[in-house]
Amino acid sequence: MKQVARQLWLALGVVALVVGIIGIAVPLLPTTPLLLLAALSFGRSSPRLARWLLRHPRLGPPIRDWRAHGVIRPGAKRLVLLAVALSLGGSAALGIRWWALAVQAVILGLVLAFVLTRPGTPARRP
Repeated sequence: MKQVARQLWLALGVVALVVGIIGIAVPLLPTTPLLLLAALSFGRSSPRLARWLLRHPRLGPPIRDWRAHGVIRPGAKRLVLLAVALSLGGSAALGIRWWALAVQAVILGLVLAFVLTRPGTPARRP
């Protein structure tokens, strides 16, 4: 039974990692939360893959920042803001129905509110 659970965690980690990497280029896919899920999943299934992900020069820093301090770096916040603007602007330009655009705006607004209210740097200790 434990082996099946490990395999399921591993599969979830691989899927989260792949979709998270795709999310780097696709605006509405949330990269960092998917990388966090991948790190959690690999931690429960494959210590080797968990170490690889945490040590990765591009993918590791956001995971380490979040785990250690709950931080989303300012550069990542700017990318989220740009992605939200492009998504809403693109949807409006495509003539998406008003109600679908409103739903999209509410969801993206909540995502944006969450991201922008996270600290950008670790809190200083006195």
